[in-house]
Order: sequence, then C-alpha cells, then structure tokens
Amino acid sequence: MTVPLLDLKAQYNVLRAEINAAVERVLESQHFILGPEVEALEHEIAAYCQCEHGIGVSSGTDALLVALMAIGIKPGDEVVTSPYTFFATAGCIARLGARPVFVDIEPLTYNLNPGAIETAITERTRAIMPIHLFGQMADMEAVMQIARRRNLYVIEDAAQAIGADFRGRRAGSIGHLGCFSFFPSKNLGGIGDGGMVTTNHTELARRVRLLRNHGHQPKYYNKEVGGNFRLDAIQAAVLRVKLKYLDDWTAARQRNTATYRRLFAEAGLSLEAATAGDVAAAPGVVLPHETGNCRHIYNQFVIRSGRRDALMAHLKERKIGMEIYYPQPMHLQECFANHGHQAGDFPESEAAAKQSLALPIYPELTEAMQEAVVKAIAEFNLNGKTI
Repeated sequence: MTVPLLDLKAQYNVLRAEINAAVERVLESQHFILGPEVEALEHEIAAYCQCEHGIGVSSGTDALLVALMAIGIKPGDEVVTSPYTFFATAGCIARLGARPVFVDIEPLTYNLNPGAIETAITERTRAIMPIHLFGQMADMEAVMQIARRRNLYVIEDAAQAIGADFRGRRAGSIGHLGCFSFFPSKNLGGIGDGGMVTTNHTELARRVRLLRNHGHQPKYYNKEVGGNFRLDAIQAAVLRVKLKYLDDWTAARQRNTATYRRLFAEAGLSLEAATAGDVAAAPGVVLPHETGNCRHIYNQFVIRSGRRDALMAHLKERKIGMEIYYPQPMHLQECFANHGHQAGDFPESEAAAKQSLALPIYPELTEAMQEAVVKAIAEFNLNGKTI
C-alpha cells in the first residue's frame, strides 16, 4: 500500500464546491488584495485564537518579519530562540541585522528549554521567540515569567500550532505577538502562501498593519519604511471555508495519534526514552510526548529512531511517505558560520536532527494506511536491525 506523507487532494475533494464558490466570489468582486475577505478572516482567526486583533499577511515568514519590525528590532539587537526549527525563525532575525541567540531544546517536546533562557540573555537582548514545534506549545508560563522579569518582548512562532493551547490559552494569545503560517501543508492551509499576526496589544496591532503595507499613512505618505506583506483575498476566502472544519481535522489527527500509539504498542515498538542516548541504544521508536497541560494539534507526528536514515530507506522502499524535520540545526547552517558555533554546542537539537522522522498524520489517513506504516517499521525491526 502506498501511504503519502500528506494528501491535499483528499481534503479538496470534500470541500471542492465550497472552495470553488469562495474563489468565484472573489473573482466576481475583483478585489484581490486585502479588503472585505481579509478583514473577515482577520476577525475569525482572532476570535479562534482568543485574541483581540488579527492582521493578515503574505506568509508565515513575513508574519515573523513584520512582528520583529513592529517591536523595533534593529541591527545589534539579540533575540533568544531555538536552533531546532524551520529557517524562517532565525532567518527573519538575521534579516533585520539582529543576532539569533540559540538555546537548546527539551528532548521530549522539541521546544525551547526555558531553564536555559536566562543564561542566554545579555544587555542587547530585546525579545524571546519560542517555537511551538509540531503542534505543541512551549512552556509559555516559564517564558513569560522570564520576559516580565527581564522586560523583554515575546513573539510566539505558532506557524505549526493554530488551535493548540497551553493550560486553556490558545497559541498566539500569550506572548506580545503570535505568528501563523497558512502554507498548504499546515493544519489550516491555503492554496498558496499566507500568514497571520495575532495580538492583544492595540498599539502593536496598529504597527503591524502600518508596516505590512509599506508604512503608508495615509496612502503614498510614509511614516516609516515597511514592506509589502499584504494577504491576498483569494487566500482569505479559501481559509474562511477551511477554518470551519479545523477543529474536526484536529480531532481526526488526535484520533490518528491514538491509533498509532495502540498499533506501535501492539507491535512492541513503543519506546520510552528521555535522552538521545536512550534512543540510540534501544530497539523500537520513541513516540511523540504530550506534556499533559497542552492541546497538541499534531501538525506533524514525529518519532525518533537511533537508525533513522536506515529506517527512512526502508520506508521509502515500502512506499511510505515521511519527512525529516529538520536535518540541520540553525547553529550549524553555513549562513550562520560567523556566529562561531560548533557541533556539540546544542546536543539535544543535534540529536533530534539525527533521529527524528515525521510519519503521515493527516485527517483523511485511514487505519489501514496506519497499519501499513507500523507494519513496515516492524518489518525493519524483525529483520534483525536494531532501530
């Protein structure tokens, strides 16, 4: 059985009529940039994320960039963040001439280790940017305590976490600003690029709105230099259709997670491991960890294996879709070589990069497909190869 990592056509086939009608509505209006569709989506996303304000932007990357611009990040500033993330997080900091200051991750959640943040703060630190990786929120209580004590901004990189919560509070509603991506593979994905900035701070919302449209105030009169970070109306219209189904899709991802846990346990492959060494030395795979105080939305279902690359090759032979998130931590990227980091500086991030593997988890995944995934992994183990 072929099992893709993601099947967007399965989702579209269900929503075809609604999506086509939404696109047709925008075509009839001939209003393609910002406008009523975007404003409606902004209100709906803000309400969903328990925020006062939502500002539609052109991508998740631009959401991060304009959020940093809104709090005044400038050359020479420092922003504390994780080295185990998609490039946009650190890239946007560097793009403004600031320095991403990395803090290692917790081995079980893959999120920023709050116990290591304080030692990374200097007189140049302006903000902390935690990433809610794979759909589970970072420990925002600890992050916000540090931020309040040190008078720092907090920008939540919630690109993978729309609808996730931490002790009942939604992603994007706890920090000063939250940043979301509507890249097609996300739990709430558009038909192209798109993003959203959320906030409960009226002045920050005003600044984001100003900066996303070249700093015009009014049009052609520029208070400051912004950018072209505007959201297209067609993206907004499609996302408004999909938003109505988001909680149902999250519930389906959570059911698929429960099915995986049962199937892996029945196959004797479910491993509890707290350290990279535990993973490397033992058979089986480590399944995703839930902290118990979060709503995990499973943008990805990430396992860990001590022989990840060999397992990948085996799954590819069996036509099982998978993906590495992420093969190279930020501190070892060539473009950050001048930061002076070396292998071994952030061991948990480096171990995760070598051991983690995302399996299919999308809502339309069937139990038979999940059985095929687990069977393929069991075959790899039974063939005498320690995973």
